[in-house]
Amino acid sequence: MRSSLGRSATRRDQATPASRRGALLVACAAVCWSSGGLIARLVTTTPWTTSLWRSLFASLFLAVVLSIVRGRNILAQWRDGGPPLVAVAVCMALASTCFIFSLAHTSVANTLILISTGPYVAGLLGWLMLGERVMPRTWVTMGVALAGAVIMVSDSYGRGSIVGDLLAIVMAASFATATVLVRSRPETPMAPAAALATSLTALVALPFSELLRTGPRDLALLALFGVGNYGTGFLLFMGGARLIPAAQSALVGMLETVLGPIWVWLVLNERPAAATLVGGALILAALLANTLLERAVIRGTARRCRATPGS
Repeated sequence: MRSSLGRSATRRDQATPASRRGALLVACAAVCWSSGGLIARLVTTTPWTTSLWRSLFASLFLAVVLSIVRGRNILAQWRDGGPPLVAVAVCMALASTCFIFSLAHTSVANTLILISTGPYVAGLLGWLMLGERVMPRTWVTMGVALAGAVIMVSDSYGRGSIVGDLLAIVMAASFATATVLVRSRPETPMAPAAALATSLTALVALPFSELLRTGPRDLALLALFGVGNYGTGFLLFMGGARLIPAAQSALVGMLETVLGPIWVWLVLNERPAAATLVGGALILAALLANTLLERAVIRGTARRCRATPGS
């Protein structure tokens, strides 16, 4: 038993630097993603043009990085993924397009807060499609988050920004569907799927965009949007999320939802509406409480396992 506990302590000590590194990577990813609303506000291009250039830059960046890291060209990686990878990519492409158009039709705060409900939409879809068990506290979280979303959307109807809010909800549902598809086929590689998703998004946006009317300033911002916001953020998150529990990833990832509206408020003085603050507070409080409870349960289980002889 003593030797077993010694091995557990060694594993625990070795895991600490990796856990810290994972949390740092996820935090950096959240900071990258939080810049999206501000960049979308700063560019003067149409939503379709913004979507095209952002996706094109992200696709090229991800394709180059993945080809170098994995030693195989991106086309071969897409071929290996097969239909499941394509299905995930289509969902992610829809989510990406909805994100840009949501920002064009509602506040950054509304967009980011509403899409933060995505993991719980995924939980609901996992229960419906895969028969996954949903904890009672998660049902409570979904109910509170739904109430917050209703408050936000009802106010948006009066302000004429309901379309943007609905697009944010579609984005959350689309990305949740991609998550459930990956759960059903765990071998599906997410990084190549993201590269394919950005390529599909660019192809869809091409006929509707004003490709040649993009000025140098906008082009630089859109390169930052694709490479820094999307591509780098995605790779940082993928690298960090595998080193820490899902609950901790969700908790650290909430930085995006908090920081995104702050950047826009500081730079452009875009202030969230009262209903956004009330509904958003409900959603964020519910997500935070559920995540902290999940972390507590995981830690409690880990302590019991370490205390069990022969573990």
